[in-house]
Amino acid sequence: MKQVRCDLAVEAREMVTELQGESYQIKGVKINEETIDGYIQITKVEVLDDEGARELGKEVGTYVTVEMPSRFYGQQKIYEQMCQTCAKVLKEMTQKFLPSEEETVLVVGLGNWNITADALGPKVLSSLMITRHLKEYMPDEIDEGVRPVCGITPGVLGLTGVETGEIVRGIVERVKPSLVIAIDALCSRKIERLNTTIQFSDTGITPGGGVGNQRQAITKKTLGVPVIAIGVPTVVDAATIASESMHRVILKVKEHAQANSEFYRFLQELEQTERYELVRESIRPAFGNFIVAPKEVDAIIDDISDVIANGINIALHKGIGLEDIDRYI
Repeated sequence: MKQVRCDLAVEAREMVTELQGESYQIKGVKINEETIDGYIQITKVEVLDDEGARELGKEVGTYVTVEMPSRFYGQQKIYEQMCQTCAKVLKEMTQKFLPSEEETVLVVGLGNWNITADALGPKVLSSLMITRHLKEYMPDEIDEGVRPVCGITPGVLGLTGVETGEIVRGIVERVKPSLVIAIDALCSRKIERLNTTIQFSDTGITPGGGVGNQRQAITKKTLGVPVIAIGVPTVVDAATIASESMHRVILKVKEHAQANSEFYRFLQELEQTERYELVRESIRPAFGNFIVAPKEVDAIIDDISDVIANGINIALHKGIGLEDIDRYI
């Protein structure tokens, strides 16, 4: 079959079923879905072997996508449930790497803090419970169950002149954490998932990969310690917007086209991936590679970064709840 590649594992799965049909069973892949309170959807995709990796175009590992209501902002109940959901997902993914409460975790906030849509990682770090120095210098003041956590916002190559992967690798060699958690913004292949999904994976991350500007990978292979990646699609490229608009036009045209006509069959067989590539190849020479963010992106990034930060805080520190976090940040 045709190999598919996209940023979200759940999107990769959808693209496979679009190509092969809804009844197609993806070999080497285990999928589990769960709904919380009727409005938060959790999709867990486990790529079990090399065959599953070839089918989805993803590495062997676990990918969890949390889909939240598109307009949860300002709704305290949904906000708190999202924090708890992220904490639940992270606890399940980190427990095998953190056998004791003394294991150190390094959190890396990837991205450019000067560009709002790319500032997710640095924003998360600003709301994180950083405790490694407190555990070292003020151990008597720290509650039981609080583990040593340190963080870094390494910036981007254009600002520092140093590859992000090199900075992180140097810190890992010095600090020797048991686990690295890396947070970054993603580029979505579906408008509907823009700022409404949070993806977790235990396979690491490649900064800039979503916008065609791949830098050095941050993975267990490159760092020597396990890496859990957290990503949110905060931007979408112009080709995706045009492709989805084209899809809606096709659906409308098909309503009026003759079912047995050659034109109708052409529209029927035009796959999503082919449509996207056709649009991208058409607009890139004239307009370049446009990346688009919603106008309220600043407020969205603030809210989602708090959700992710609190999810990390609750997951890493035993007995810590939302009401306790303010004492440490």
